[in-house]
Amino acid sequence: MLFTDTHTHLYYETDLEKLDLLMQRCLDNKVERLFLPNVDIDSIAKIDNMVKRYPGHCFAMAGLHPCDVKEDYELVLDEICESMVDRQIYAIGEIGIDLHWDKTTLEIQQIAFSEQIKWAKDLDLPIVIHCREAFDEIFEILEKEKDDKLRGILHCFTGNLEQARKAIDLGFYLGIGGVVTYKKAGLDEVLKDIPLTNLVLETDSPYLAPVPFRGKPNESSYLVHIAEKLADIYHTNIEEIAEVTTANSRSIFNI
Repeated sequence: MLFTDTHTHLYYETDLEKLDLLMQRCLDNKVERLFLPNVDIDSIAKIDNMVKRYPGHCFAMAGLHPCDVKEDYELVLDEICESMVDRQIYAIGEIGIDLHWDKTTLEIQQIAFSEQIKWAKDLDLPIVIHCREAFDEIFEILEKEKDDKLRGILHCFTGNLEQARKAIDLGFYLGIGGVVTYKKAGLDEVLKDIPLTNLVLETDSPYLAPVPFRGKPNESSYLVHIAEKLADIYHTNIEEIAEVTTANSRSIFNI
């Protein structure tokens, strides 16, 4: 049995001893593949250090998080783009649009999102999308960009059935994390009409810890609790959840 966490910020932990313990708990729980989304310039080195420290287990992405799209976004994008020249990158992410915190940056978020989609197409890489209170804005851009190269993951999916099907039709897998274990989220009802073959697992560690750790710092080893919830939804066992979702991750990231 092998689990893949397609979205974790485990690199936020700067204490190497604690980081080693986090990774050991991952391996003890069969979470052996971790994909690390970039959010800004500072996180590049943190991700690279983690990839070097845990070869074969950690894989890098590159991108500018929509909440970090500020007035200097063009310079930041240039620096992130240049950083990819001598690094092995498996996806462009996390990128997208976030209208929860600041709606005034919508226009430059849209520009940055479109620019990074172009990177992905030029490099033949998937994109990993952050979407918060912005499904319409995200889908508008994806419809314009739709072609054979557009693909990836809609990270932390919490939308309705119509939005789920639209994302899948556009060539995206749904990233399912701890929210699926929350009683009032309603995501379990949406997934009952979505095949397991359209899903990947993620934690978004250290955020959105699943039950029974809700409200506490999340970690990638908790992925097993998300898998257990999906096993309940799909009336199967966690071995099948691991097999199918890891196969989906291999299809996305080509590793």
